[in-house]
Amino acid sequence: MKENYTYPLDLNWSTAEMTEVLSFFSQVEKFYESKVEKEVFLTAYATFKKVVPSKMQEKQLGRDFEASSGYSLYRALKEVQASEKRFVSAQKA
Repeated sequence: MKENYTYPLDLNWSTAEMTEVLSFFSQVEKFYESKVEKEVFLTAYATFKKVVPSKMQEKQLGRDFEASSGYSLYRALKEVQASEKRFVSAQKA
C-alpha cells in the first residue's frame, strides 16, 4: 500500500463526475485494504461507467491508478464480479 498517491482524473469532468469516479477508486482501495460489499462495489462501478463509458479510457485510468497506487481496477472488478460472497476482499483467508 502506497500513501499519498494521486488519482487519475479528467479535468473536463464536472465536480459530480469526479466525485463518482473517486467513489469507485475508493471502493477499489477498500477491496485491497479491507473488504467491500459486492453490491456497493458494483453500483459504484456502474456509476463510474456512466462517466467513463469508453473501454479505452477505463483501461488508461486503470493503468494510471495502478501505477500510482499499486491497486488494479481490473483485478478488483473481476474478483468482485466472480465472487459468490456478499463481502469480498483481496486478502485470501
